[in-house]
Amino acid sequence: MSTPLPSKHWSRLEMLHQTVRNPNIHIKGQHSYYSDAWDGGFEQSVVRYLYGDEYSLQHWQPQWEIDPLYIGDYVCIGAEAVILMGGNHTHRTDWFSLYPFANNISKAYQGQGPTTLGDGAWIGMRAMIMPGVTIGEGAVVAANAVVTRNVAPYSVVGGNPAQCIKYRFDDNVIVRLLALKIYDWPAEKLQRLQPLLCACDIDALELAAAEAL
Repeated sequence: MSTPLPSKHWSRLEMLHQTVRNPNIHIKGQHSYYSDAWDGGFEQSVVRYLYGDEYSLQHWQPQWEIDPLYIGDYVCIGAEAVILMGGNHTHRTDWFSLYPFANNISKAYQGQGPTTLGDGAWIGMRAMIMPGVTIGEGAVVAANAVVTRNVAPYSVVGGNPAQCIKYRFDDNVIVRLLALKIYDWPAEKLQRLQPLLCACDIDALELAAAEAL
């Protein structure tokens, strides 16, 4: 008799378009996922300090504009990653006191703008994305990295604070990949060209993409 697969297992993925309910999290497409086997799931464990969850919607009105989270298509998010929202968390480093005194709370808050995970990015296990950061298309954030600034498309970053380790392809190939706008293709086209996407011949990919218009 076979053992039934548990509800939480490393082989199972949380598909974000099926689970995300927070109106301030915007999911593109239906392919981005989170490896949720070791915690409470994407909204409960990964996205921190973002107004719009069930409790915050019921109990208070925000005193400032909410910084949204945008997640592209085909994004892979490793287990126990953290996407830190909430601007500066009401701690003003330009004030003498960092403490968030209640009567100055609205003045203490400083938004950082949207946080964006670009199409096809890979966020490694236990990486932390700081508020207002943009992760470029096809970029890789190494496990345990702390990302404090924008990450260029098709780059690999790691460390604390995260630094560029390398680029996945040379500059010419990256420019050509971005020009193809792969993740905006219709689903049928992307499926048809999948064998070329799972390879590294940019000439063949460009030719097939043009013929598939």
